[in-house]
Amino acid sequence: MVLDFAALPPRDAYAWMVNIITPRPIAWVSTISADGKTNLAPFSFFQGVCANPPTLLFTGANDRHGQKKNTIVNIEQTGEFVVNVVPHALREPMNASSATLPYGESEFDAFSIAQTPSQLVRPPRVTASPISLECKLDRIVLVGDGPLAGNVVFGRILLVHINESVLNAQGKIDAAKLDTIGRMGGDSYARTTERFEIERPD
Repeated sequence: MVLDFAALPPRDAYAWMVNIITPRPIAWVSTISADGKTNLAPFSFFQGVCANPPTLLFTGANDRHGQKKNTIVNIEQTGEFVVNVVPHALREPMNASSATLPYGESEFDAFSIAQTPSQLVRPPRVTASPISLECKLDRIVLVGDGPLAGNVVFGRILLVHINESVLNAQGKIDAAKLDTIGRMGGDSYARTTERFEIERPD
């Protein structure tokens, strides 16, 4: 089978991509508008970039009408956001927060998700998330235009909150305790409960 992606409609290309690029970590991104209204939404096109300076990225695709997601609009206004890690225990509220709400209506309030003030940025963090990364906008790179075009958000990591419940005796993150989930295609998710190790070559 060979797919000519240049000839595929964006919705079809998206469907193939999310089934091929798996599993995808989830950035549960909290933001705040210039007038103080909070927003919370999950994004599965998410990755680290580099450690010098500490930087991550996530992509907020335009909606089917070609409009920017509320998260992107808020980051453009304030230049700040928080990435909250999603463990298996938070799968339901994370999924609920992916619903499309009118701009200015808070997912924290709509779905009774507890929030905690951040220290260096205005957007709050998800109280129950075991790890939250406070970020300042580095840049937004636009890829394409119209429906499903990408707004790639690069964020400088300023401060990380780590709940001690996910640490091992040596003070390092224990993958079993963290128990993160990742997106597969469609409605499917993966869970990091099965792992293996391979020693890297020199």
